[in-house]
Amino acid sequence: MELKRSIKRQSVPDALAADIRQRILSGEFQDGDQIRQEQIAEEYEVSRMPVREALRRLEAEGLVAFHAHRGAIVTELSLDEIAEMYDLRELIEVETLRVAIPAMTETHLAAAREILNNLESAYESKDVAAWGALNTQYHVALCASSGRKQSLAFIKQINSQIERYIRLQLKADGAMDKAEDEHRQLLKLIEEKKVDETIELLRKHILDSKEGMLAEVAAHRAA
Repeated sequence: MELKRSIKRQSVPDALAADIRQRILSGEFQDGDQIRQEQIAEEYEVSRMPVREALRRLEAEGLVAFHAHRGAIVTELSLDEIAEMYDLRELIEVETLRVAIPAMTETHLAAAREILNNLESAYESKDVAAWGALNTQYHVALCASSGRKQSLAFIKQINSQIERYIRLQLKADGAMDKAEDEHRQLLKLIEEKKVDETIELLRKHILDSKEGMLAEVAAHRAA
């Protein structure tokens, strides 16, 4: 029997977009893959209209693009585009965290700790599909107390764009242990209100991640 996929019915385009997004970020749909509206509609047992609306939302996020005669295609970020995203992330996230640290409460810290625990559990269980999303959630949680809504949205958007490549980076030797250690160090420094040290560690964390990801993505595409 053909497997059917189920979704929550309260908002069909939203639910479709969320599930298709996760399939892209997890690597089920890879760069350059065509997402056929008819096939998606059949899988989820919905009409093509909400499928098209869901794909338009993913187009706005930069995850798919519509091409004549081919329909929706999963976008592929070039190495230069990935590098640019990291450079933008460094500029915005570092400054946002600088503002966030003095305003951080125990509630903010508790939320960040919970996400970090979930991320570490995902590392331990090799739940590859969860790595990118939890990493994004953690970095956004660290900056949440800044109150900078536009900056937080931008950080989330950038991290979401590169989520699908994080699994490649973290599979490199020592990369997961390094990421886990730096995430813990960031939280400890924030708890101690050591702003300058936190900022320098975050900058190093982002730039090292950039170099690691570029190398892994390049190797993966050359294979």
